[in-house]
Amino acid sequence: MKQEIDNLCRHLGYSFTDPHLIEQALTHRSAGGNNNERLEYLGDAILGFVIADALYHHFPHASEGQLSRLRSSLVKRDTLAKIAREFSLGDYLNLGAGELRSGGHARASIQADGMEAIFAAIYLDGGYERIRQVILDIFSQRLQALNLEDHQKDPKTRLQELLQAKRLELPNYEVTDISGDPHQQTFNVLCTVPELQLQVTGSGSSRRKAEQDAATSLLSVLLDE
Repeated sequence: MKQEIDNLCRHLGYSFTDPHLIEQALTHRSAGGNNNERLEYLGDAILGFVIADALYHHFPHASEGQLSRLRSSLVKRDTLAKIAREFSLGDYLNLGAGELRSGGHARASIQADGMEAIFAAIYLDGGYERIRQVILDIFSQRLQALNLEDHQKDPKTRLQELLQAKRLELPNYEVTDISGDPHQQTFNVLCTVPELQLQVTGSGSSRRKAEQDAATSLLSVLLDE
């Protein structure tokens, strides 16, 4: 197991002075004992700050809302799970018997939590400047690929442009339910892309907001492929 962890550390570009920290970071709560829940909490905060700082300097004219949307796109669970898969993190996780049987190694939430725990472990072992560099190295390509203009567009527009780029038909939006009092209604919308056999639902206080909510969900699915 030590050799396997050493391989992961080489991939991360960091060598631990205290190997117990990386072992704890890789231990899910289902395995009991000294698990990674507290490290996950700390790592989430560290990651958020490092990315926020990088975006603040990279986009000096962006508004607070724009910066928040950019940061969310980078630190969200789906992005962290993708990064975890790039490191084959599931192969290194220590899970309890129940999680092993249910395929926990491949679960996005567990992999994303594991990455956050690793960030905290590196911070505790090597300090802020070291984890800052590790995070920036890992997110380098994603940071460079960010386009402020794209993130100014609403989800429906971004979804339409993505589907057009793939030469696919535009999505269909259908109101499936309207509930609540006339002055406080909730709209439910079904968004489908027949060619991809994909459909998601969205909800909001107006049809437009429900469609935007559905488009956001569908974008997340498509960008996670």
